[in-house]
Amino acid sequence: MDNPGSVPTKNFRHQGGRRSRQQKQPIPPQYGYGQGPQFYEDTTNIYPNLQFQGEPPGPGWNNQAFGQPSFPGQQILGDPMAAMAMQYGQTLAGQGKVIVNEKLEKFVSMSKLKYYFAVDTAYVVKKLGLLFFPFTHSDWSVHYNQEEPVAPRYDINAPDLYIPSMAFVTYILTAGYLLGTQNKFSPEQLGIHASSALVWLVIELSITLFALYVLNIGNSLKVLDLTAFCSYKYVCMIAAVLASLVFSSPGYFAVLCYCSLSLDFFLLRTLRVSLLSQSTSDHYGRGSRRSLYLLLFLCAVQPFIMYWLTHHLILGTGVQSNVME
Repeated sequence: MDNPGSVPTKNFRHQGGRRSRQQKQPIPPQYGYGQGPQFYEDTTNIYPNLQFQGEPPGPGWNNQAFGQPSFPGQQILGDPMAAMAMQYGQTLAGQGKVIVNEKLEKFVSMSKLKYYFAVDTAYVVKKLGLLFFPFTHSDWSVHYNQEEPVAPRYDINAPDLYIPSMAFVTYILTAGYLLGTQNKFSPEQLGIHASSALVWLVIELSITLFALYVLNIGNSLKVLDLTAFCSYKYVCMIAAVLASLVFSSPGYFAVLCYCSLSLDFFLLRTLRVSLLSQSTSDHYGRGSRRSLYLLLFLCAVQPFIMYWLTHHLILGTGVQSNVME
């Protein structure tokens, strides 16, 4: 017979084909089964997936003993009204996301933006060669497929944003390295160079777009096309500052002059197809002349911007930028 004050049990389990009585364990007195020693059944073997945590179960135990902690607001989440409110909130969030995507699509189309990054390794190598050696290239027209320009990977003359974006990041890192060799590096300098390069790019694009609108120059260029053409200068800037590491300031000026000449030739031959060919219908050819003046202006400002953004990185030039002090 069981000890007095114990809880009788009738549960059995199989162990090796034999039925054995469960081991009884004492129940602490705070569970109120009496003053004497109490016992309860060990059910960890009957329910192997349930593991007790903390004190053994007794009157008033909750799901936390079985590894299912309760938390404040659990009853609120089970309320049908709360479930309807959550579903309504999710619906509003989905509608808001659709509206935001539609608004962004009006200003920057993701499908159009992907076109400028549709490049491969062969295109990048050929494009870099064209930027540095454009004098031997003959066909400068952009090819079209069903009234849409083909992807840059299939046409070396198509503008892209992959090379400008990578060149921009490389220019910032190269500037930080050169400043480090001069003991002038600080994390703030990277932000200063990045913001300065972006500001000059925005100014250049703004002036170009304003001139196209005021002069009423017909063209087939898009804003992203102009951004790509105006950003190819970063490739030449990197070449100039890297040359200064080997040949000091003479190498910097020599490479800068050559890259300025090659970049201007590249822009003249590339943009001439988009600007001058769209302006020949104007009376007495005035539109063609305005387009030519704008094209010459774009080519003329490239060397000055390249010099302004790189001259303070070169030792021995005799000029130091105020922002570097």
